[in-house]
Amino acid sequence: MSDTLRDQLLGLGFKAAPKPERKPDARRDGRPSNAPQGARPQAKAGEGARGPRDGQRPPREGDARRGPQGKGRPGGNARPGQGQNPGQGKPRSREDIDLAKAYAIRAQKEKDDRIEAERVKQEEARVRREAKVKLDELLKDKALNDEAADIARHFPYGGKIKRIYVTAEQLRQLNAGELGVLQSTGRYLLVTAAVLDEAEAIFAPAVALRVDPNAPAEDDPYADPAYQVPDDLVW
Repeated sequence: MSDTLRDQLLGLGFKAAPKPERKPDARRDGRPSNAPQGARPQAKAGEGARGPRDGQRPPREGDARRGPQGKGRPGGNARPGQGQNPGQGKPRSREDIDLAKAYAIRAQKEKDDRIEAERVKQEEARVRREAKVKLDELLKDKALNDEAADIARHFPYGGKIKRIYVTAEQLRQLNAGELGVLQSTGRYLLVTAAVLDEAEAIFAPAVALRVDPNAPAEDDPYADPAYQVPDDLVW
């Protein structure tokens, strides 16, 4: 049988299927494949002179928010407050300026006073140290304390009641002003009146007891050894 299946079907009355219409191929530039080279695509409805020019990127979503030329908010990259002097504000009155100057002057004076007080304190400490060194040199081998002394002679010194042990003869001399007491390196030393004068010239606070023989007896109630002071009142 020489006829093909297609010919037999056509002989029985079947019609051949129509061939699909082939659409022209679209190019990237929008022109159909059969359009002449160099021809521009036709503008769509609504596109006119305001349409994108050749070679320009078509606007994308979000360009409108960035403003013209792709710069952030309307007005370019300018931020709020730019172009203004940050120090500008309400001008200060003459009264405010004078008050600020007064505060500055007072603060400077207080600072100067603190510095001066510290300088004086350090100077006094230096003088005190030097005086004590000289006093220690003066008192070498000058103390008359007797280890066998058993009479307590009380006297006020530094706001407290102190005492030194003397012999009967030393007590008489001490009450007559012929001897005196000095405080040095935590000890109370019995010295002659002449040494007491030299020590007072070097460092007056070291003089613990100097008796004026012409003073009334009530001025020195501790001169009489019979006047006993309780031990708990002696420091």
